[in-house]
Amino acid sequence: MIRNDLRNVAIIAHVDHGKTTLVDQLLKQSGTFRDNQVVEDRVMDSNDLERERGITILAKNTSVHYNGIKINIIDTPGHADFGGEVERVLLMVNGVLILVDAAEGPMPQTRFVMQKALELNHKLIIVINKVDRPDARVKEVIDEVLELLMDLNATDEQLDSPFVFCSGRAGTSSLDPDAQGTDLKPLFDTIIEHIPPMEVDETGATQMLVSSIDYNEYVGRMGIGKIERGKLRVGQDVTVCNYNHHDVRLRGKIVNLYQIEGLSRVDCEEAIAGDIVCFSGLEKINIGDTVCDSAEVEPVKFAKISEPTVEMIFSVNDSPFAGKEGKFVTTRHLHDRLFRELLKDVSLRVENTDSADSYRVSGRGEMHLSILIETMRREGYEFQVSPPKVLYKEIDGQRYEPIERLIVDVPEDMTGPVFQSMGERKGELVHMSAIGSRMRLEFLVPARGLFGYKSQFLTDTKGEGVLNSLFFEYQPYKGDIARRDTGSLVAFETGEAVTYGLFNAQGRGTLFIGPGTPVYEGMVIGFSPKSEDINVNVCKTKHLTNTRSSASDDALRLISPKRMSLEEALEFLNDDELLEVTPQNIRVRKRILDGELRAKARAKEKKA
Repeated sequence: MIRNDLRNVAIIAHVDHGKTTLVDQLLKQSGTFRDNQVVEDRVMDSNDLERERGITILAKNTSVHYNGIKINIIDTPGHADFGGEVERVLLMVNGVLILVDAAEGPMPQTRFVMQKALELNHKLIIVINKVDRPDARVKEVIDEVLELLMDLNATDEQLDSPFVFCSGRAGTSSLDPDAQGTDLKPLFDTIIEHIPPMEVDETGATQMLVSSIDYNEYVGRMGIGKIERGKLRVGQDVTVCNYNHHDVRLRGKIVNLYQIEGLSRVDCEEAIAGDIVCFSGLEKINIGDTVCDSAEVEPVKFAKISEPTVEMIFSVNDSPFAGKEGKFVTTRHLHDRLFRELLKDVSLRVENTDSADSYRVSGRGEMHLSILIETMRREGYEFQVSPPKVLYKEIDGQRYEPIERLIVDVPEDMTGPVFQSMGERKGELVHMSAIGSRMRLEFLVPARGLFGYKSQFLTDTKGEGVLNSLFFEYQPYKGDIARRDTGSLVAFETGEAVTYGLFNAQGRGTLFIGPGTPVYEGMVIGFSPKSEDINVNVCKTKHLTNTRSSASDDALRLISPKRMSLEEALEFLNDDELLEVTPQNIRVRKRILDGELRAKARAKEKKA
């Protein structure tokens, strides 16, 4: 059977190239919303963190109708750390829209997602977006995309993929690079013409691969995926199996079945091969499982998800302030929450450690793990994490480490500090080109060399630089790299920071706290330009006497403290420090809180 009434497409691109904004316009121009309906921008970014940061974190499904044909659209993340989301949803579609910014051109994640789409032999539509930018260079970007396709060994048919020129914000598209267009009709027409209708087996035994998991407090866990073969109906008895484990996981019954219409899920009694549906009734369903007819159990192969490259240790908070601010603070709470995250995040790994209250959590990058930390603290969890470390591999007796492809766009007169920093971090320049008045530099640099670099990069380029990175490959260990060249200002005693103590401490470095902040011994309250740590007493009050001093009435002026975000705090951490995370605060602390014990440990380390 040929499904002429259906197309399944994913929108994939580098971060900030306009995927979610384009989906907004596709929904509006297809008549999904009423004429008088108020719709917020980036309507698909429904998660609070997504709206705050302006990035997509989770892949999401929607659908539009055009000329009697239903188009299922999957909006995907653009950040490299969430590449696992892209890899698994590409199995649900048979065509992709690859968005490329008309000014920036193909970027690291563009290469990554294009390569995955080519491996699956999907039909491509290249969408040059943001053609209305003043610095757009459409003709050059077309050449760059074709060069990238050739570099990725695309077939002649894939090289002949159509180009559509869009402005996602304005909601216009055109097949002519020199014309603006008036609506998205050319894009809709290209999707219908170029992405072929699916050939499906409607009469065979039921087979559906689960590519996504959702949760609803009324019906429990819900599986989302494309029906590969046959029909799925409410009340049907099914068996769940997995291609990688070759075992029958569970048997059950489909309780609810939903089709995706616009931004809503609509109840239906039956769906056929090719449809992307949600279902409930199988409480232990996982991503990668196959739902089959009980009479013919045959699993579908699931995509091999790229391995994690960064790990952190999550442990129960044991600071003097433990349990004061969090709702979930015990080992059991931490264990259950981390292993629950595995059910919906296929690129995350969680392992037990030698310690009963610590867990090794591995992900695709610092941002991948920081989003998990931020989500958990907003849910009321209190815990502490170690500095991020890269995952090494042993190959033929030699240590290999992950290498990142780093691409930076900077003004021409600011390349010097970037070259200097890359030299210190064992970075190797592989390509350099001029784009207008800016330079694009491409480096291969060890992943550990990028820890803490982002904030320095913004300082070096006065906020004008753009930095992007993507995992490249494992290469032999490049040698030692200094993690940080500044020391920490460490609180000397437990108490409350006062103005007099802070005034004396601020001469030693930059402070993170202001007056009235509770502190404890071993808590890091700032950093010093010197490489060694300095103990400071910020709870010290002014000694009072009955002798009046000429300077006694001078106001003590404090410099505004530096407030660090979660990512900045993770970048700041030294090897002997931990980050205490609670719903209300993030605090940097020493692993060993007692100053005397810390000094003995340091002396012992120097001797060794």
